[in-house]
Formats: sequence, C-alpha cells, structure tokens
Amino acid sequence: MVQRKVVVYLKKVNKSTWIKLGALLVLLGIYFFVAPVRNTIKEVVLLFSQLDVETIKEYILSFGIWAPIISFLLMVFQSLAAPLPAFLLTFANAGLFGWVRGALLSWTSAMVGAVLCFYIARIYGRNAVEKLTSKFALTEIDKFFEKYGNYAVLIARLLPFMSFDIVSYAAGLTSMKLWSFVLATGLGQLPATLIYSYAGEKLTGGAKTFVTGLFILFAVSVLGFLLKKIWNEKNKQNNKDDNLN
Repeated sequence: MVQRKVVVYLKKVNKSTWIKLGALLVLLGIYFFVAPVRNTIKEVVLLFSQLDVETIKEYILSFGIWAPIISFLLMVFQSLAAPLPAFLLTFANAGLFGWVRGALLSWTSAMVGAVLCFYIARIYGRNAVEKLTSKFALTEIDKFFEKYGNYAVLIARLLPFMSFDIVSYAAGLTSMKLWSFVLATGLGQLPATLIYSYAGEKLTGGAKTFVTGLFILFAVSVLGFLLKKIWNEKNKQNNKDDNLN
C-alpha cells in the first residue's frame, strides 16, 4: 500500500521538478565529492573575508591572461553567495584594468550574477532563497518591495547599504518581468560602479583603510535607515492609539 502511494506521488511530480532536483543534486555532488572545486570555493570565501583589495588583485593576476575571466567569475560567485562584498572586486578591477575597462567588467559580471540570482529564486522558490540568504533579510526586503512597488529594485540599487544579492533573489520571487529587472538593475548599479571604479584606480597603499571607511559609512547608513524606520513605525502606532482614544 505504501509502495503504491509512493509510485502515485512520483508520477505526479512533473518533469521540471525532476530537472530542478537533478541540477541541485549535481551541484551538491560536485561540491562535496570534487575536492578541487570545494577547496577553490573555500579559498575564494577566505579571499573576500580578508577585505584587502591588494590581496584580491594579486589573486586575479596570478591567473595571467585569464585574469579578466577569473575576475568575471569571482563577481558572479559573490552574487550567488550573499553577502560577500562586491565593491572589493570593483576596486580591484579598476586597479588592474583601468577604471573604464574595470567598470565595464564589474558592471557586466554583476549583471550576469543578478540575473542568475533572479532565476534561481524563480525556479527554486522562497525556501531555497532563505537558505542562501536568511529569512530575516528576505522579510525586510519584502517590506521594501511592498513600500516602493515597481521602483523598488531601482531604488535599492542606488542605496549602498542594500544587499545587491538579496535584492536580486527577492525580485525573482515577485511577478516582475526579467527585462524590467535587468533595466532597473543596470541603471541603478551604474552610478555606484563608475564611482567605485574611479576611486579604485586611484587607490594606493591605504586601500584597506579606505575600504574600512566605506564599511563604517555603510554601517552608519544602515543604522540611520533602521532608526528612521523604527521612529516612523512608532509614530504610526502612537497615531493609531490616539485615534482609538
């Protein structure tokens, strides 16, 4: 009886679901059973965690003529593995390839990463996205989307403290069309990419101090944003209480 129920259930599972599960199992299998891939991923995560532009530049340059491709793949990887800091790569690209070509490389690779996040969310759904990011972060982005509607992605791209990756995943969970997402992401991401690239080309030995300063700036921005949100919600609650009274 149990076996029959299992067979009936398996028949109900459509082809696309099997493809999704198969692709996920293949990726997990590669990570856990192919040591070079697993070690490379750990190495890249460690690379980003050092928050040192010069270290990233040296790593990219170690691949010789493949350096631009490696940089491209690193940007795509960080897009998928939220919340690794993308601006470190943007600085590194500008320092290695000049701010114009570096900006172009950073912008195009970030766009590819954003589209991949968008499709992963659309294909695998909310549960998968929560595991890749966090339930709390995704809930906060949902509120942001509800507040700003069709302009949410464009506005989020212009705010330095909004996670590029989580916004991409969250957009994939909405009814937003791909081309609307691409347009909003491309336009919103361009100013920051140009500014970071120009600054990145000018960075010298004090790069790490500059990056640390940016982190402090982002942290203050986030704190201000949260305090403003708490204050607004408190005022709304007080107004509701006054109306009830």
